[in-house]
Amino acid sequence: MSRRVVRQSKFRHVFGQAAKADQSYEDIRVSKVTWDSSFCAVNPKFLAIIVEAGGGGAFIVLPLAKTGRVDKNYPLVTGHTAPVLDIDWCPHNDNVIASASDDTTVMVWQIPDYTPMRNITEPILTLEGHSKRVGILCWHPTARNVLLSAGGDNVILIWNVGTGEVLLSLDDMHPDVIHSVCWNSNGSLLATTCKDKNLRIIDPRKGQVVAERARPHEGARPLRAVFTADGKLLSTGFSRMSERQVALWDPNNFEEPVALQEMDTSNGVLLPFYDPDSSIVYLCGKGDSSIRYFEITEEPPFVHYLNTFSSKEPQRGMGFMPKRGLDVSKCEIARFYKLHERKCEPIIMTVPRKSDLFQDDLYPDTPGPEPALEADEWLSGQDAEPVLISLRDGYVPPKHRELRVTKRNILDVRPPAGPRRSQSASDAPLSQHTLETLLEEIKALREQVQAQEQRITALENMLCELVDGTD
Repeated sequence: MSRRVVRQSKFRHVFGQAAKADQSYEDIRVSKVTWDSSFCAVNPKFLAIIVEAGGGGAFIVLPLAKTGRVDKNYPLVTGHTAPVLDIDWCPHNDNVIASASDDTTVMVWQIPDYTPMRNITEPILTLEGHSKRVGILCWHPTARNVLLSAGGDNVILIWNVGTGEVLLSLDDMHPDVIHSVCWNSNGSLLATTCKDKNLRIIDPRKGQVVAERARPHEGARPLRAVFTADGKLLSTGFSRMSERQVALWDPNNFEEPVALQEMDTSNGVLLPFYDPDSSIVYLCGKGDSSIRYFEITEEPPFVHYLNTFSSKEPQRGMGFMPKRGLDVSKCEIARFYKLHERKCEPIIMTVPRKSDLFQDDLYPDTPGPEPALEADEWLSGQDAEPVLISLRDGYVPPKHRELRVTKRNILDVRPPAGPRRSQSASDAPLSQHTLETLLEEIKALREQVQAQEQRITALENMLCELVDGTD
């Protein structure tokens, strides 16, 4: 892929390096499920990995700083009755993670800042709506508490996690199993790939496919697609000759790709991880021992090969750190968490610079943890770009934030009026006095519950402060 003219780019010398041995996470029994998800999710506070578990599905959540050998009795997050297939951290709350499982459910979990003493078994919320296994999860990039799930029933459900309700159901757009789903930068559109080999762009609120490309890659193996910052689509797939390909598409003209590159004949599905701040896409194949990366630009040939990070061990899965979790003092522009059979190894991508000063050109303002919209605002048709933050002084994750779920009380719905029974003397209506006594007792109990909840919150806050103080 060499050229006679050397192209000017600040990312021409991006340098990948595995972290030192003591910075890895050892003795983790990574899941052996044959599912093409990344099996790993990471944010500035925690590393979560889907693990082998007897009698159900589980994942482990480790504080980022807890490197080294993981105790075999370290608490897991368990609650699913079948293997966990995908996990995804909420972009607006570093303590909230969703998990999807073969048991047809999605669960939303609150992870405490302190290390729990035993397994976390109670989700804040269980979302039931799929009829087959749920293999894909994806939080909305700008709206609070909006979570997308896609299942083996060929249905996409979009939930309001704050109420536990389905906001939208997209159930007649995919004739076969959905392989990947990706939001665009403001969450107004979805890109999906499917077993029928088609690439679709969907407006979820209108419930319609706005653009579609049949067989963007001719091969039989699954496709993946991600939106780029300027609204183009980058897809990975296979040629008819089983060569792996990466292609760039303009949704306004789906006839021909803007760019197409052939890579090799390995059979691992390429997972694309895209960084909108640098316009670099990193391609990690399951079973590969390398990460290839390309810069996407507005001038031909549009997709520029930068380099390949290679190691000896193949990867079982891969986690990708959000930009706000990187070390800007070391000119780190990406960090991966590579899963081996029994460990997880950080891989750091840096742009070598001589100066110790903050590098403005490497770190434009990046999406922060504040949502730009509420769920109902997004559902009503509003769009907003992510709320950006500066990384000039580094990023400090906020303290533990509770996810409040306000479910509708089914007791508030009056029962339908049925045929009245004839009243006997023993069946007489309650006296006014008895009714008042009952109401008084309910009121007293409500106050008692409220006081206990306040006490629990105060104790949890004290615990968080103690933990923060010992860090």
